[in-house]
Amino acid sequence: MTMQIISKNKSFGGEQGVYSHESAETGCTMRFGVYLPPAAQEGPVPVLFWLSGLTCTEDNFIVKAGAQRMAAELGVAIVAPDTSPRGLNYPGDSESYDFGVGAGFYVDATQAPWVNGYRMYSYITKELFQLVAKGFAVDPLRAGIFGHSMGGHGALTIGLKNPDLFKTISAFSPIVSPTRCPWGEKALAGYLGDDRDTWADYDATLLVKRYGWSGPALLIDQGTDDQFLETQLKPELLVAACADAKVPLDLRMQPGYDHSYFFISTFIDDHLRHHAAHL
Repeated sequence: MTMQIISKNKSFGGEQGVYSHESAETGCTMRFGVYLPPAAQEGPVPVLFWLSGLTCTEDNFIVKAGAQRMAAELGVAIVAPDTSPRGLNYPGDSESYDFGVGAGFYVDATQAPWVNGYRMYSYITKELFQLVAKGFAVDPLRAGIFGHSMGGHGALTIGLKNPDLFKTISAFSPIVSPTRCPWGEKALAGYLGDDRDTWADYDATLLVKRYGWSGPALLIDQGTDDQFLETQLKPELLVAACADAKVPLDLRMQPGYDHSYFFISTFIDDHLRHHAAHL
């Protein structure tokens, strides 16, 4: 797979790059960001994959999260992919913010026409993971995954199903049970069809019971003033599922914080330290 360099900028002694490549999984050009800390000049470093939320591109995290300073200090790389294929131009793929472009939900679609490109689960776990492992000074045996909202859902589900790839998991304001919220029900029905049994493969509250988790505690930050807390996110469902499965969970309810990148940037250092401590 050939990468094209979109941009490179020096940052805290390291380098923030943005790249593109032709993806076999999505059938289109995909963009992703990679921050390499100064330590990457000396040899492979641990790598974190950040999954963004609805409407985002690779750019949101790079510009708004303020992660580069701590990543440089800790010596970890951060990969930030886009949230969906772009340019496939399927009917209706740009009509709403919560389905189609910018809303891939990190699933492998099974329904037409989405089946032919909306394969963000395989894109992250197979194609992008291998591309980064081969193309950058990172250690693929020391990888973690984290994300926000829809991307928090992606981080939890991908991490729980792939402990061979990802040794640490954390999330901000994740959609913990897409089978039980409007965002998730719309997306899973559209991408996977009406058989709700197939949706279980992409619900963290069900996967934690199926697979368990033997790694460090799942770290979740959730703002108490998040406008989506009660209708879409429902962290109490993950609390109950982890308790049943005896999976360690560190859920931190942060008073007064909302769903924005102001929230993420406030606590991003804690998440980077959490991953680095175990990688």
